[in-house]
Amino acid sequence: MNNLFPSNYKGKYNMPITSIPASTLKFLSDLRANNNRPWFTDNKERYQNEHVQIVEFAEHLIARMNQHDVLEPMSGKQSLFRIYRDTRFAKDKTPYKEHFSGTLKRATAQRRGGYYYHIEPEGGSIVAGGFWGPNSADLKRIREELAADAAPLRKIIANPEFVRTFGELKGDQVKTAPQGFSRDHPNIDLLRYKQFVLIRNFTDEEVQHPSFLDEVVSTYVHMRPFLDYMTEVLTTDSNGVPIV
Repeated sequence: MNNLFPSNYKGKYNMPITSIPASTLKFLSDLRANNNRPWFTDNKERYQNEHVQIVEFAEHLIARMNQHDVLEPMSGKQSLFRIYRDTRFAKDKTPYKEHFSGTLKRATAQRRGGYYYHIEPEGGSIVAGGFWGPNSADLKRIREELAADAAPLRKIIANPEFVRTFGELKGDQVKTAPQGFSRDHPNIDLLRYKQFVLIRNFTDEEVQHPSFLDEVVSTYVHMRPFLDYMTEVLTTDSNGVPIV
């Protein structure tokens, strides 16, 4: 496995971390019950130990994913979101997130979409991907394509492997019809989407299993037909001509 990593990789462990330790879930459970600065300060060493574990997991995940896709260069630490919440404009003033999460970005404009991982106790862990917040130009182009021909996307999301892995396409939708489209359009069920997200849920037992890393990678690989379809749409115009 060592040849998966760049020459300057300085991981803490000799063997890949392929699962989430029980201690990580226990820390997050305790944090959920004590989400305040004094408790966190008293347990800072616990947090740092679990943070190291998650960073190492992310390092191995990135290495594995670069066998199947091309990601923007990043370390496991850069992939991981901070645990500190921005509470400046939030009603919820609890200072810390009660999960570990991170993202992997696909490289260049010719590879659209992104990957997300989220570790949370009591069955809150998910592996996800897709388009959380497409800009107005991208959303318009996607809807334009779906209005003209939704058959390719319907084929992807009806594939048995897709259904077994993700269930269905998810994401926020407009209530009736987006501007410029009739609510009676035959593809209105897809045109309503404002986000295009694929989500797979994991139990606490599953994230602790030694095969969890394999399952995360497999989940991302199963997203590829969807991401490749969206990439083709977003890198061509309505006539199928590549956008320079």
